Amino acid sequence: MRIDVLTLFPGAIEPFFGASIIGRAQAAGLVTVRCTNIRDYATDSHRSVDDRPFGGGPGMVMMCPVVFDAVEHVESLDTRSATRILLTPQGEPFNQAVARELAGRQRLLLICGHYEGFDERIREGLRPREISVGDYVLSGGEAAAMVVVDAVVRLLPGAVGDEESIESESFSEGLLEYPQYTRPREYRGLTVPEVLLSGDHARIARWRMEQALKRTRQRRPDLYERLQSTRPDLLTSADEGSAS
Repeated sequence: MRIDVLTLFPGAIEPFFGASIIGRAQAAGLVTVRCTNIRDYATDSHRSVDDRPFGGGPGMVMMCPVVFDAVEHVESLDTRSATRILLTPQGEPFNQAVARELAGRQRLLLICGHYEGFDERIREGLRPREISVGDYVLSGGEAAAMVVVDAVVRLLPGAVGDEESIESESFSEGLLEYPQYTRPREYRGLTVPEVLLSGDHARIARWRMEQALKRTRQRRPDLYERLQSTRPDLLTSADEGSAS
């Protein structure tokens, strides 16, 4: 997979893409992440990338020409077709299902905004998929790009050493993850649940599912309500485990 990130601040995010799981995935040849400075495609002496909005109003708006030129040039560097993604609070919510879908693509091109937003013709002309990482305001799309790239890369086969751990993480089944423990068995009066020390893998699996459902119901009732219609089998199996 190849991922291109178009940004005004490549220096702010390049170290992140070279570290941890993403860095190891790049070293293993599973993915290539490249950052391109949109400002490199400005044509005036001031390297302008934004201007005041027509009709007045606060802030500055990113201009069409530099974004179009950056996208088209970067896309020409690889023969694979790129899925264009515009990181914007107006986009569809980013979640694990979207991450899984994007992990199946050969190439992604993420466009990070800044200032007051994009000239609308960037949306109209480039027709990107618009994605939002949450209902809050960021200074730019760089933090959102890091979220998307991290969530996608860790789903690539071989990117995470323990593939089973990916499936047990929060949101993989629409659930929050069950509680985890490691040594020591007792610390400041806090102890590990006995079931995890029993060696009975069936009991442990039931306990973990029950705890995941309980935590999801308490902390994310919206997810739990969705499970009632989409995965009633999970709720049924947990109820049966509790009864036994």
